[in-house]
Amino acid sequence: MTEPVILADVVRSDFVEGHHRGSVVVTRPDGSVDWAVGIVDEPMFPRSSNKPMQALGMLRNGLPLTDELLALAGASHSGEQFHLDGVRKILATAGLAESDLLTPVAYPLDDEARDAWVRAGHGKERVVMNCSGKHAAMLLTSKLNDWDLKAYRSPDHPLQKEIRTAIEDTAGEKASYVAVDGCGAPIFALTLSGLARSFGLFAAAAPETDEGRIADAFRAHPEYASGSTRDEAELMRATEGLFCKAGAEGVYAVGLADGTGIALKLEDGTPRARKVVMAATLQRLGITNETIETHLHFDLTGGDNIVGAVRPHAQTFS
Repeated sequence: MTEPVILADVVRSDFVEGHHRGSVVVTRPDGSVDWAVGIVDEPMFPRSSNKPMQALGMLRNGLPLTDELLALAGASHSGEQFHLDGVRKILATAGLAESDLLTPVAYPLDDEARDAWVRAGHGKERVVMNCSGKHAAMLLTSKLNDWDLKAYRSPDHPLQKEIRTAIEDTAGEKASYVAVDGCGAPIFALTLSGLARSFGLFAAAAPETDEGRIADAFRAHPEYASGSTRDEAELMRATEGLFCKAGAEGVYAVGLADGTGIALKLEDGTPRARKVVMAATLQRLGITNETIETHLHFDLTGGDNIVGAVRPHAQTFS
């Protein structure tokens, strides 16, 4: 394939008013490509789908977190109170304060959490930015290794070099480009196939390995890895052995317990079709449950009524 394909249809009152185009790849446990549509072997930015690999680079360098705090270190969290409490625990372990975070100031990602935050009289703060768990873990890892705490986001920082190595090791390829992610930390370009391979490796890893520890932390504490009501958490709760992480610009990656990897990217970057396309891919693999069936559509409203949905493009997933 040389261009993205139609992955989802936008159907309103039985009229197809638009499409979401993109690319999807499924890799086998040995890392080879099993099925793909669109562009899967050209560089792309995994965005926050990189976070489990970033956590791996930190674990390899002494990050002592376990359980829910390890999941939070790889999260794009919703900014709920338990997320903020967890970030503060990580910072306290390092003997650091919220002011040491170099995340951008932000409101909570979740609408209800944001509204409660504002009602409580708060404005934008660094600790509620969705990447603050990762940044707190970066600070803790740097503190333990006597690395510069002010420059931990630099691509030349020892921490970021270790993270790049972890990303390349699990993807089975070299990062082809380095840019600045939305949180200010480096983001490393991979192919969509490499991203899928990485997630398959994590999901199938033995519990005593660093990769297995991260995948198990996500699966045991999906609300810490995302949020209480997020579709990622729903999918991990409902599907045994599944490990997943979404990212900005329409990126979503899944690993299955047998080592199968899945990665997708929507060309327009909008999140609404992300869960729809992933559910259709899982169903194509013969994996289904009530949650996956629910994720197969994103409802569209007209007035107070549901009048349509974003749905998988039938020809692509046949």
